[in-house]
Amino acid sequence: VFERYLSVWVTLCIVTGIAIGKVSPGLVGALSRMEVSHVNLPVAVLIWLMIYPMMLRIDFSAIRDVGRRPKGILIVLFVNWLVKPFSMAFLGWLFFKHLFAGIIGPSLGDQYLAGTIILAAAPCTAMVFVWSYLTDGDPAYTLVQVALNDLIMLFAFAPIVIFLLGVSNITVPYDVLLYSVLLYIVIPLAAGAASRAALLRIYGPAWFEGTFLARLKPVTIVALLATLVIIFAFQGEVILGKLSHIALIAIPLLLQVYFNSGLAYGLAWRLRVPHSVAAPGALIGASNFFELAVATAISLFGLTSGATLATVVGVLVEVPVMLSVCSICNRTRHWFTEPTASRSSNQPEHQSTDRRDHVQHNLCFAIASM
Repeated sequence: VFERYLSVWVTLCIVTGIAIGKVSPGLVGALSRMEVSHVNLPVAVLIWLMIYPMMLRIDFSAIRDVGRRPKGILIVLFVNWLVKPFSMAFLGWLFFKHLFAGIIGPSLGDQYLAGTIILAAAPCTAMVFVWSYLTDGDPAYTLVQVALNDLIMLFAFAPIVIFLLGVSNITVPYDVLLYSVLLYIVIPLAAGAASRAALLRIYGPAWFEGTFLARLKPVTIVALLATLVIIFAFQGEVILGKLSHIALIAIPLLLQVYFNSGLAYGLAWRLRVPHSVAAPGALIGASNFFELAVATAISLFGLTSGATLATVVGVLVEVPVMLSVCSICNRTRHWFTEPTASRSSNQPEHQSTDRRDHVQHNLCFAIASM
């Protein structure tokens, strides 16, 4: 029942957050001042509760199988790290510094540009598994793609963001950005890997997958909803006063999503990559690790900054846009001649399709109000 009416809870959280920010500015101010080294503690705790269960699902031992089908991996790494951040920086510069400059002004233009760059430099880690499932993607291969992205993110996220923000004449405290990477990637990744290894060794995979992760699922959802309340409480005044700006921020974000997903999907088709690898690759190239992006923007520019607002807009458009990319991938499955690898030999095709359609229907319902 809770998941079926997720759209209701999300809407309530957004409305509640904005209402709290409007009615109780003192409470919001007190929460915003709970910081250590420019990191807001309530937000940090909630994001940790979201990220840690995601990290528990990643099995880095799967990386040893990457050499068997390297094309899909190379395409994803190329799009994520050599195209996506730089294409977003160009689109942000074009729209925020030129096309929309007369509407938003130079100061907010810099802030929105910074937020979109931070968003694009953080590839998605968790929701990719949902997108892969909806397109009958190969789950083992998707796991390898996500694991490699996480490893590269440890070393490449901060330098890419610093370089692109530096080119855009935006000053960034290097130590704060590195601290964000340490707090939101390194520590939860290490904790997840250590916990996963220990629990699997002691209790076995059946208990770990069927009991432990299932018990953590409500924690993740509640943390996500609570984070929405806090973020929209902090951003409520800005959102109510700049609804038109949200639409302007969404335009380059949407262009970036469809450009990068189309590029990854087209390269996979050209190089004859199986659809079960090509579709998740396109989705990985388009989605973002918005938890890290929001946290980094808050750490660098503040809770009520334009940069943070830009990353929050990324959260708002992520799910519906990614569902549209899933639909495109499913409709063009016939472009690929090789069979999908994710469907087992004893599972009829109609069962897989029905199961996927059921999940996609529920997700569509969940985002109806977003």
